[in-house]
Amino acid sequence: MTQSNNKMMEFGEKVKEEMNEDDEYTLDGTVDRHGRPSIRGKSGGWFAGILILVNQGLATLAFFGVGVNLVLFLTRVLQQDNAEAANSVSKWTGTVYIFSLVGAFLSDSYWGRYKTCAIFQGIFVMGLALLSLSTYLFLVKPNGCGVETLECRTHSSVEIALFYLSTYLVALGNGGYQPNIATFGADQFDEEDSKEGIQKVAFFSYFYLALNLGSLFSNTILGYFEDEGMWALGFWCSTGSAFLALVLFLAGTPKYRHFRATGNPLARFCQVVVAAAKKWRTRVPDSGDDLYEYAISGGRKIFHTSGFKFLDRAAIISSKDLALQNEGQNNPWRLCTITQVEEVKCILRLLPICLCTILYSVVFTQMASLFVEQGAAMKTTIGNFKIPPASMSSFDILSVAAFIFIYRRVLDPLVSRLKSKNSQGLTELQRMGVGLIIAIIAMVTAGIVENFRLKSATIDCLNCEGSSTMSIFWQVPQYALIGASEVFMYVGQLEFFNGQAPDGLKSFGSALCMTSISLGNYVSSLLVSVVMKVSKEDDMPGWIPGNLNRGHLDRFYFLLAALTTADFLLYIVCARWYKYIKMGGRESNRGSIHQEKSGECRV
Repeated sequence: MTQSNNKMMEFGEKVKEEMNEDDEYTLDGTVDRHGRPSIRGKSGGWFAGILILVNQGLATLAFFGVGVNLVLFLTRVLQQDNAEAANSVSKWTGTVYIFSLVGAFLSDSYWGRYKTCAIFQGIFVMGLALLSLSTYLFLVKPNGCGVETLECRTHSSVEIALFYLSTYLVALGNGGYQPNIATFGADQFDEEDSKEGIQKVAFFSYFYLALNLGSLFSNTILGYFEDEGMWALGFWCSTGSAFLALVLFLAGTPKYRHFRATGNPLARFCQVVVAAAKKWRTRVPDSGDDLYEYAISGGRKIFHTSGFKFLDRAAIISSKDLALQNEGQNNPWRLCTITQVEEVKCILRLLPICLCTILYSVVFTQMASLFVEQGAAMKTTIGNFKIPPASMSSFDILSVAAFIFIYRRVLDPLVSRLKSKNSQGLTELQRMGVGLIIAIIAMVTAGIVENFRLKSATIDCLNCEGSSTMSIFWQVPQYALIGASEVFMYVGQLEFFNGQAPDGLKSFGSALCMTSISLGNYVSSLLVSVVMKVSKEDDMPGWIPGNLNRGHLDRFYFLLAALTTADFLLYIVCARWYKYIKMGGRESNRGSIHQEKSGECRV
């Protein structure tokens, strides 16, 4: 026992030596990799933030190296028709973002964001390596197939299964990683510090910019290689980029700041519902002053809000609860804190906002499917140079880069000066509404372009690709408008869900953003199926047939514009109803420095 005490004393002295009394510690409760409070000057900040931005750019390059031309791979190599390939891409992309919920749950509950990012990036690299290997050995046969002039042979069920196994490993790895890397990057900035708080807001814009710049290489160089049938080379480049991203991420380990995992949020959610149900006959007090609460070490309380009053019953102290407390016991399935109840209320308020962004994601996902197929049916040559249809999404990326600058440097300061109530620009909810409006304009524009394309197309072409005399560059406006809408919608979403999610559910907040994209892809797949089934009646080829010149893709775009308009009206109602979360201050974590034990709270 004496020997153990001596070791503890030695460790305490070592901690004192390492942590100078003049060091400034972060105020937001972050810790270093050893579980000790983070020192501001030696961790986090832009050094760690830039590493994460570069990591995100490389990982995005790898992901879109597969995703951006996947619809063409399915039609040219696996010989699926246009509607089937569009549905397959929508389901795959949707699954990517469904897996974001898995990653967020493991991060918030058990692993923490750093460990979750590292593990899922490893899975991501494995999936890409398997896809590259199977493509090289089995799928692109004969060599050079997958272009307009050379068809690939029919593949066995084992080869098809290997393809889907590898692509869904990519989906699992990227999906589990994405919501955590955005939140982990934000963790490197102390929101309790005035300077770092501003940097944290800026980080989300730069994060989305890094994401888009990373995909620029995929949409141009890799897109060109893959469009020319060099699929294996494109996939191997993606694998190398993902591996480099993982190495860079691990290299920054000593400099990162971490938040401790807070335990299973599902259990806390269920405890509130069960405790409220047990006291369903109890009268709810008019204010939250009489409800149960206690200090949270290193965390923040959430102030009581009106609404969802039924849940307030979970924080009412009954005579039985008092008796248990007098005995030194507390049953969380009978009595919950106000903060715990407000966590549940917060999630319930976020869900309608999340659901209202699904239709936007339906619009967004057309870039990876129907926009590419539409471009392939247009004139794609300039002299002897052929433009890969998927590379047109580079105009979306350039638009994102331009509008991030325009918004942060021009629009936001301008709106701040015009507002009379306060000095802030557009709120996150207002920006998301603007994103929906621009998305509607983008779909109308795409429909008009398709209408004119059909007038210049050869209806009886045997191969629909390149059959129209209309240049593919007429697609630039619809891509640019989608890019502008992303700056308002997705950057706004990242800031909104991260800022409004409770401390223990930050990754879940980012996952909600990803989930809306996921559900949007599934809704897109369902919508395409329904439209094809309805429009094929009376021997009609349908709106999206294999030969787009025989269909009416323009009507599908106009339908999306109408649905998004209805969604925008619903969004206005939900945004006006939403109540922002209000949090108290955070306890200083410096007082507990010397109470940390060796080996505890490691990330």
